[in-house]
Amino acid sequence: MNAEQKMKVAIIGSGNIGTDLMIKIMRHGKRLEMAAMVGIDPGSDGLARAARLGVAVTHEGIEGLLKLPCFDEIGLVFDATSAADHPRHNALLQARGVKVVDLTPAAVGPYVIPVVNLEGNAAGGNVNMVTCGGQATIPMVAAVSQVARVHYAEIVASISSKSAGPGTRANIDEFTETTSRAIEQVGGAARGKAIIILNPAEPPMMMRDSVFCFSDLCDQAAVERSIEKMVNQVQKYVPGYRLKQRVQFDVVTPDNPVNIPGLGRMSGLKTSVFLEVEGAAHYLPAYAGNLDIMTSAALACAEQMAQGAARKPASAALENA
Repeated sequence: MNAEQKMKVAIIGSGNIGTDLMIKIMRHGKRLEMAAMVGIDPGSDGLARAARLGVAVTHEGIEGLLKLPCFDEIGLVFDATSAADHPRHNALLQARGVKVVDLTPAAVGPYVIPVVNLEGNAAGGNVNMVTCGGQATIPMVAAVSQVARVHYAEIVASISSKSAGPGTRANIDEFTETTSRAIEQVGGAARGKAIIILNPAEPPMMMRDSVFCFSDLCDQAAVERSIEKMVNQVQKYVPGYRLKQRVQFDVVTPDNPVNIPGLGRMSGLKTSVFLEVEGAAHYLPAYAGNLDIMTSAALACAEQMAQGAARKPASAALENA
């Protein structure tokens, strides 16, 4: 693959996330080209839409993808199925030298948040996009961690019940576990906790995220600047990502400490960040920012992986073939 060529990609999972991602790739992909859409329901809207757009389709799952005539040209596959199915998909694809971007909470590969740690992981064979809550909130934890040591970070992701499909609901346990670990490993918190709320409100609410960080005492203005800078960086690939209000601070003094779960009584600085994520409405409604941020982050990640493949010397590409 040279710098002028686009990497051909496939999507496994023809539901809401997979379909939205397909449209994003076809409209905005700079180094990516849609080659195939894979599902298991022959009547799915995602497969029908892909076929109308001239994309190869199969309703036979991963086995159907491997049999498609275009499979040998595919360099990267997005998995938008489930945490339970991803390990098998990944094993089959990795054995054939295909890169994988995992949109499930399976966490086979390293956690990746584009604005935080994409550069160090883009060369890998499998990267995990954590969760929608992780993509929205971990940049804020990382922003605080750049200024002070974060002992504890807790995030609450509130999404419209209408935007939570069968895959999201089936993966709620994995959501909380994966997001909590990523808060620590990528966000830099010593201890992390994640909560997801499915809100049945009508009309449907935008995705809202609350981030609470407890850190050493530090310059509050520096923390606020770091957070605002991070918000601006996320907005480059998720324009609907924004602060709902100014960052809030609470100083906890040694004579009136708080009890931090698993860490005991501590003093320091509590930083509270409140976010809203509005979707781009490419395929999904604007209120489904939770799904939009996942597809946007996955696209940003794959673009970087494709760029890395284009820069690889021909000799290295032959050695890895």
